[in-house]
Amino acid sequence: MLNFKNKTAIVTGGGQGIGKAIVQAFSHHEANVVIAEKDEEAGKEVIEWLVSKGGNREAFHFVPCDVAKEEDVRRLIDETVEKFKRIDFLVNNAGLSNFKPFLELSVEEWDLVLNTNLRGAFLCSKFAAPYLKQTHKGSIINIASTRAIMSEPDSEAYAASKGGLVALTHAMAISLGPDVRVNAISPGWIEVRDWKKSSQRQKVQHSERDNGQHPVGRVGEPEDIGRAVVFLCSGEAGFVTGQNIVIDGGMTKKMIYEE
Repeated sequence: MLNFKNKTAIVTGGGQGIGKAIVQAFSHHEANVVIAEKDEEAGKEVIEWLVSKGGNREAFHFVPCDVAKEEDVRRLIDETVEKFKRIDFLVNNAGLSNFKPFLELSVEEWDLVLNTNLRGAFLCSKFAAPYLKQTHKGSIINIASTRAIMSEPDSEAYAASKGGLVALTHAMAISLGPDVRVNAISPGWIEVRDWKKSSQRQKVQHSERDNGQHPVGRVGEPEDIGRAVVFLCSGEAGFVTGQNIVIDGGMTKKMIYEE
């Protein structure tokens, strides 16, 4: 069993959805976890949820953070080092989307998506890197998307940001190696509505068609990504860097012809 006792992970966007499951996965393996979250209600709630499941309150720390703002990211790193004295893992998960017709997408809307999803990962990585290098086995995981490699209409800003994350991943892997490994995970359809904060949580029932279109026979769950993150951060993945791991139940390998 993996064990991250006395190690520290930062998870951006860790209050809801995939980020919440990543925080849970690190907690399960006894890491200290810093939840960087713009939504204060969600950030505080996830700590209470973890404690209710038997987690050690002292192992969690919430930092309100807009990853697009340099001053917020500097404070995030400073608070993490002040509380836990080290940074071993960084998961750049915070992100947002704006799916609207391409010709109606404003420059401001484009910038908001790119600044959060891509600039945020750059800033967090840049300021965490000196501490990650000190551990000599640090790891950065960027949460990209299968939309980095395939698209539906009206997804230009999101696709560009996630494609940029994949490119940033292999660039940083070369620049920060050998002390820091950098990998990306590209989730496919991951159902997050039942992993939202309590005021927005929804019970979800997927149809047979929803499940059946996936070669594995089901829609993805946030825990699928959490498990992959902790594996990639562990010594078990010590020869893996610069990679984009697609976790989509096989959907991007499935040939689809219109009938």
